[in-house]
This record gives sequence, C-alpha cells and structure tokens, in this order.
Amino acid sequence: MFMGRPPIFLSSFLPVCRYSPYLCTHRTIGYRRIMNVEQHPLKPFLPANARLLMLGSFPPQQKRWCMDFYYPNFINDMWRIVGQVFFGDRNHFVDVAAKRFRKEMIVDFLNERGIALYDTATSIRRLQDNASDKYLEVVEPTDVRGLLRQIPHCRAIVTTGQKATDTLCETFDIQAPTVGSYSPFQLEERPMRLYRMPSSSRAYPLSLEKKAVFYAAMFADLGMV
Repeated sequence: MFMGRPPIFLSSFLPVCRYSPYLCTHRTIGYRRIMNVEQHPLKPFLPANARLLMLGSFPPQQKRWCMDFYYPNFINDMWRIVGQVFFGDRNHFVDVAAKRFRKEMIVDFLNERGIALYDTATSIRRLQDNASDKYLEVVEPTDVRGLLRQIPHCRAIVTTGQKATDTLCETFDIQAPTVGSYSPFQLEERPMRLYRMPSSSRAYPLSLEKKAVFYAAMFADLGMV
C-alpha cells in the first residue's frame, strides 16, 4: 500500500490530467524535463565585412532541409525574397528541378554583400512535431552581443519572425518595432538598429511580392541595394 501521494508515471499522463490539475501540472514539468533539448546544428555565418545580421529563431527539423545552411526548408521563401529584391527573380537562388536552394550562390552573395546569419536561440525544445516557431521553447538564448563583437562593422540586426523578435527585444531590453520599421538601440558605444521584417514562412499571411517590398525598403535604407 502506498502512503501519501501516489507515484507519477508518464505513461498514464493524459488520462490522469483530465481529472487531477495537480498531477497534470507536475507531470507536465516532469515530461518537459525529459524532452530532448536540441543544440543549434549550424555555426554562425559571420563575414568579416558584415553590415547586417539576420536572426531567425531556430532551424527546422533536419528532415525538412533541402540544403545544409540557413533557411533550408524548400517551402520557406527567404531565398526567393532575397532573389526578388536583388535580382528581380524569385528563383535566382533556386534549383527548381532539384527542389533545393543553391547554397554556393547564396554563400557567395552573402559574403559579397556583407550579410551575417544566425538565430536567436542556441538550444531549444520542440513542443510539437512541426516547424512552427510558436511551439519552440527557448532553452538557451544566443549571445548576440558576442556575435556582434565579431563583426565590428555591423550596424543593424533584422529579425524575421515573432519568436526571434521577442527573444532579441528581451535580450536588449528594447521595444519591439512594428513590421517594416526599426527600433534604435546602443550596443556599448555602437549605434544599432533592430529591423523587423515579415516572416518568410508561408504561414505568414502576405504574398511573397509584398514581403519583398518590405525587405527591399530595409536594404535600401541600409544602402545595400
């Protein structure tokens, strides 16, 4: 016979949760502790001449990748937006037949233009089996200050989604800009801007062409296009 509170078994999590708020709360905590923590699979991409740091939230699961680089999901439109802005061709960086992005072209372009890439989290938990930022729990935020010290010419950061924006604003204690605008802030003695762009995910309710207009305005504002 058990004395006191009965033991908690994760295998019976769902049925008991329906009837016992106490057990549900504590089992949820225990379950989240044993969930896999994912470490960021990519190194920061930091060209020495970087003037802009683009920060997403975290890469999707590798089963969704079509290349070993940032924004690797073929149905994410980031590289189509960039192709449209700089070359007037959404498929400039796309191998349509192979259904993949042209990594070498992208890397050469980023090095030439001085665009750095990373994400606002270095480790996360996925609360659901999908690519949505909504279900990412940030375990360890990125040391963005440390990244910026490695790219001393950088004067602007752009976030490409709500999760990334929220994480960065918390890091620097700044007000989130509205989509298409920026908030100024100071990093040590360096004046910086935080731009907020519409998400390149197709779940974001805006056409690629309209998203490209926002991005083009930002790049023009920075003298990069």
